[in-house]
Amino acid sequence: MDLLNAVGQMGAGDVIDLGCGAGQMGASLAERAMGRDVVGVDASPAMLEKARQSRGYNSLQQADIREWHPRRAPGLIYSNAVLHWLDDHKTLMPRIAAMLGKGGTLAVQLPHQNNAPSHRVWLTVADDLFPGRIDTGAGPGILTPVEYDTLLSPKGRFRMWETEYYQRLGADAESHPVRRYTESTYARPVLDALDADERAALITRYEEVMNSAYPVRADGSVLFPFRRLFFTLTV
Repeated sequence: MDLLNAVGQMGAGDVIDLGCGAGQMGASLAERAMGRDVVGVDASPAMLEKARQSRGYNSLQQADIREWHPRRAPGLIYSNAVLHWLDDHKTLMPRIAAMLGKGGTLAVQLPHQNNAPSHRVWLTVADDLFPGRIDTGAGPGILTPVEYDTLLSPKGRFRMWETEYYQRLGADAESHPVRRYTESTYARPVLDALDADERAALITRYEEVMNSAYPVRADGSVLFPFRRLFFTLTV
């Protein structure tokens, strides 16, 4: 909603929810669309089926974002926490921006947590335990803010900002809450490259660092800061 609320202008074309997932934003996008068609795009049939049930979309398209192209020039392309899973942003972002119709806006949110202990420690500990085994470039990757500004600001009115959100992660009897939060997303490529015993060794070392970086409260919960990068481009 913070990303959508930052959109000040839309062109005349469709509203695209790029990487719509289960359709959590469908209704809110429809409310802002002012009669424009709202189109959800995702690569997962299972996610699209859930999005269909949200009733916020005029149509849904199954497509790989790297190959997707709109049927007509959009007025808004909204993409929340999706594009960081795709590489080569120096090509991807200008390609997506070029799809917009006159006066259209691209609105993007990307996790910007890679340098925080919650994410960085997976790679540093894995490289320490298993030198050369882990691709330290694996997982979500984004450009620096300066690179996005250089890439996109010549194309229109560009705004960029960061917000650090504090969220309470609930207690987990079997692990540190930050481990549970990161192991199925950011850490998945690292863990998938190891066998069961190696994964156990890595997790033990990771949790030792997490107990220091993100202290567990008396009730077992953790207050976890998570940084996100936002930008909008209106052409």
